[in-house]
Amino acid sequence: MAAQTEESDCAREQTKAEQDVDQVRQRAARDQQRLDSGAVSSPKDLENLQREIASLAKRQGDLEDVVLEVMERRESAQERVEELTERVSSVQSKIDDATARRDAAVEEIDGEVATVTKEREVIAGAVPADLLKLYDKLREQQGGIGAARLYQRTCQGCRQELAITDINEIRAAAPDKVVRCENCRRILVRTADSGL
Repeated sequence: MAAQTEESDCAREQTKAEQDVDQVRQRAARDQQRLDSGAVSSPKDLENLQREIASLAKRQGDLEDVVLEVMERRESAQERVEELTERVSSVQSKIDDATARRDAAVEEIDGEVATVTKEREVIAGAVPADLLKLYDKLREQQGGIGAARLYQRTCQGCRQELAITDINEIRAAAPDKVVRCENCRRILVRTADSGL
């Protein structure tokens, strides 16, 4: 935006400078026409007219230099606008690509959530109501994880190794009995790798 503003300012400045050159050129042409027509007969007026024509020629040269300098600045500003426009376009393209990938990932995740939710409903139907209620309560308290695997005598929920007395109690418990971690209170899922 700043580069576009600079280019616009240069365009206005160039137009103004070109108008100034045209005014000086027209005035010099009128004076030259008066001089060539012979309408001025006084030597003093002729000398003044010639001096003014020379002065206008110098002024016109100076103004043309200003026009050239402004044109160079404008050209530089236009190049900068083009460069920045290309960069903005490139960044926007990357944003559009990232947005499309994000939207595709969200769609895929939503599909997975729907599938997992259906699977959970089927599995939850086979779990006793009191155990499901305990699990949901623990999930809410423990940041979404209500049960954890017991692996090598370590609760995978809190990553704490259980005391030997706790391990002995779990070892002695019936396979269908619900056992919980003494540290985080999550339900412990016993497997062949539990270290019992």
